[in-house]
Amino acid sequence: MHNHHNGLKTAALFGALWAVLLALGALIASGTRSSAPLWIMALIGVGTTFYGYWNSDKLAIRAMQAFPVTEAEAPQLYQIVRELSARANQPMPRIYISPTMAPNAFATGRDPQHAAVCCTQGILQLLDLRELRGVLGHELMHVYNRDILTSSVAAAVAGVITSVGQLLLFFGGGDRRNANPLALLAMSILAPFAASLIQMAISRTREYDADEDGSALTGDPLALASALRKIEQGVQLAPLPQDQRLVNASHLMIANPFRGGGMARMFSTHPPMADRIDRLERMAGQRLG
Repeated sequence: MHNHHNGLKTAALFGALWAVLLALGALIASGTRSSAPLWIMALIGVGTTFYGYWNSDKLAIRAMQAFPVTEAEAPQLYQIVRELSARANQPMPRIYISPTMAPNAFATGRDPQHAAVCCTQGILQLLDLRELRGVLGHELMHVYNRDILTSSVAAAVAGVITSVGQLLLFFGGGDRRNANPLALLAMSILAPFAASLIQMAISRTREYDADEDGSALTGDPLALASALRKIEQGVQLAPLPQDQRLVNASHLMIANPFRGGGMARMFSTHPPMADRIDRLERMAGQRLG
């Protein structure tokens, strides 16, 4: 397993959130000549810290409208996850299915004891069992590598920062002619800052490492390579809508769930799919050699 220093990353995320909220509170306080906004932002920071930690496993699941399934409802899914969890000597995560036809999967939660794995209906229909096993191996390794808390907190942080920006815009006024320039400026930088925060916290190496470690767990890197190839094609046919909640959770997924190219692809939290597939195929060649 790879060490990604996720405890430090999580602390950095919360520190950045606090810095942004307190800076915004200080700006508003200086304009209103009242210390109340600063204290309000501090309370938001405290609340978000606790909420993000204890509810990190729920945010992406809620965004994807996923629901828990029993073994009777998804026996093959349970069989694969149970087998891989036992092989890794780790607890069995909760299993969810999202009703969307966009093919994707993700893991979430603050640790292996509170983890959940979610597959979309689209990926279950698109992949065969061998490919699905490769995908689930990848997602479980996000849990075991302790990526999962950092990823989930990043989604929470992005959501809070965006919400604060919208709040500032509201106080600035809906009519841009009468809007507070400070509020509009804050809103204009907060949304891209949220995306940048995720980008800084969740590096592309996370996906490469989960590909490698997941393939070692399953013993079948070509299965994941085949799955990624199908998922990329499936996303182009059935992408997720650019809803902000989905955007904030998109870095948790095994593949970028949105159709796009150019600058959007350049700033994606996911590595180029061709690079991931090439690495997996070379990994398979090394195993055979």
